[in-house]
Amino acid sequence: MEASLVRMEGVFRALGDSTRLRILGLLLTGEVCVCHINAALKISQPKASRHLAYLRRARLVEARRDGTWMHYRLAPMGDTTLAALQAAVTDALRQHAEVHKDLARLQRLTGCCLPSDQNGSARSERGNASVARRRRAE
Repeated sequence: MEASLVRMEGVFRALGDSTRLRILGLLLTGEVCVCHINAALKISQPKASRHLAYLRRARLVEARRDGTWMHYRLAPMGDTTLAALQAAVTDALRQHAEVHKDLARLQRLTGCCLPSDQNGSARSERGNASVARRRRAE
């Protein structure tokens, strides 16, 4: 089987779990420590690490060690088809209510939580206002 098709299959498998999708939603903010991921999602550290390892194997996230802590961020997609898929998933996650709840918990934990685009720039003012309205409604 063609290598790009195998990679795409791995990406779709990785996206086939709600916990992994919620983790990707948190990573829309940029780099996040595993300790904040498990706290924001209210899951155990081993469960968070297991799902992060799955996402790493699918090459959807990258990891960086800082002392005893691992920090994760979205990985750039080299393939244009996978980049388009990542953009679609990112857009869908930004609009999902559960992801907004997770992001609100992350913000309370870290004091920082503005989802950014692939270039690291902050979301549009309209998008930020929408998130603020949802947070006030919680």
